[in-house]
Amino acid sequence: MKKNKLVDKKNKFFQINRDSLKKYSLLLIFTALLDIAVIWDSEFSLEKITGISFIIALLLLIMYKDFLRYRPEIKKNHKMLLLIGTLLSGNLLIGHTFYYVIEGFAKWIGTVDPNLLVYAIPLATGCMLTALLIDIHTAIVFTVITSLIAGLWLNSPLYSIFVFASGLTASFGVIRCRKRSAIWRAGFIMSLVCLLTALMITLFKNELISIVPLITGASALLNGIIVVILVSAFLPLFEYVFKMTTDISLLELLDLNQPLMRELLVEAPGTYHHSIIVGNLTESAAEAVGVNPLLARVSAYYHDIGKVKMPDYFIENQIATLSKHDKLAPRMSSLILLSHVKEGVELAKEHNLPPVVIDIIQQHHGTSVQTFFFQKAKEHNETITPLTEEDFRYPGPKPQSRVAALVMMADAVEAASRVLTDTSPARVSMLVDKIINHCFIDGQLDNCELTLKDIREIRSNFVYLLTSMYHKRINYPGFDMEHENTHQKSTAASIPE
Repeated sequence: MKKNKLVDKKNKFFQINRDSLKKYSLLLIFTALLDIAVIWDSEFSLEKITGISFIIALLLLIMYKDFLRYRPEIKKNHKMLLLIGTLLSGNLLIGHTFYYVIEGFAKWIGTVDPNLLVYAIPLATGCMLTALLIDIHTAIVFTVITSLIAGLWLNSPLYSIFVFASGLTASFGVIRCRKRSAIWRAGFIMSLVCLLTALMITLFKNELISIVPLITGASALLNGIIVVILVSAFLPLFEYVFKMTTDISLLELLDLNQPLMRELLVEAPGTYHHSIIVGNLTESAAEAVGVNPLLARVSAYYHDIGKVKMPDYFIENQIATLSKHDKLAPRMSSLILLSHVKEGVELAKEHNLPPVVIDIIQQHHGTSVQTFFFQKAKEHNETITPLTEEDFRYPGPKPQSRVAALVMMADAVEAASRVLTDTSPARVSMLVDKIINHCFIDGQLDNCELTLKDIREIRSNFVYLLTSMYHKRINYPGFDMEHENTHQKSTAASIPE
């Protein structure tokens, strides 16, 4: 026993060391790349290189510590560290390349100071890409680090202010960016901010009454255009290489003419309609609890795509009064229902859906029990061996994010609401409470960081939307289907004798 404990501790120690080695290796690599970007084409000295290396390493360490506080999962996500480091170092290296181009252009003109053209260097490219690929908090920290390193590179604190202003504008301009045209709008606003900032710096230097404002202003306006062009070029590349999902790519998946959605409509129309309703419920709840509503709707649309493989075995697609499960043993029925999650994951991978959507497809039932077939199996006593709930549980895992939990609850609530004969607000509210409480008590919400306040907001939105969906209508004359001969009698009565 003691020997096993020692082996476990030893393995854990080496695992920690491997993780630490990867992190420190990335820190050294990106520090070296940023060093090159800063001291490239300048006087080399051991003291200068050492000093700059320590400063950059300190800034990267501060950035990493902030990420650990804000995004704890980054500790084990080396891909995210690699992405941030690539954006930061690549941004500065591209900036330095542009500086060479600007310097050559100024020498070719012969009458322009290259330092007046530095306002065209598109250092806000990395800031905008960070906001699009990760989130706004990371983009803000990224902007601060970039502006400090840029000031260190050009030995100008005023240039740090310019980069900070342009980077923040670029980052905030693409929050909830759902169209590629929104990137151009953000670039236009950024150009105006760059122009104003450049003019303020010129005023501070007491150079306003000269040709300097014209050159710096034109360079600043050009900055926004260059940033948009670079972002439009690099965004699909980063999405593909790092398997990242932006709101733009999610919006493309909302197109109901996507092959998977068309197949779902044709093969499993009941599931298709169910998914649309679940999408409405999930999006509304996502807005209430502050998670990405676009991701919530997309995940809801695709959460049941695995049902296209055997649509007739799911009740929402059954037209006949007799169910195919009537001729099957409860265990076999359970296996068929369990398979739709696995089939959904495989279809999602085949059609290159984003990893975050695939995760939600896998988690949307968590480890919940198929209660109907479990009870049916107990009643039929189909085997000699004792039955347990574990035999009828989905493989999971439990929802690992708030969006996955929303899809799980919306899926269960929408399905259960179909059996309500009394659709009054009170009955709908009781149903929603019962299902959400069951998910909570069963432990399905343990890993998704939903608060009690979030659950209350989710419940309110579900009740409101379902009550609205099951609204009452007046009985139109001649369309009372409760009595078979009503329409015939009304027609005969209307014909004069």
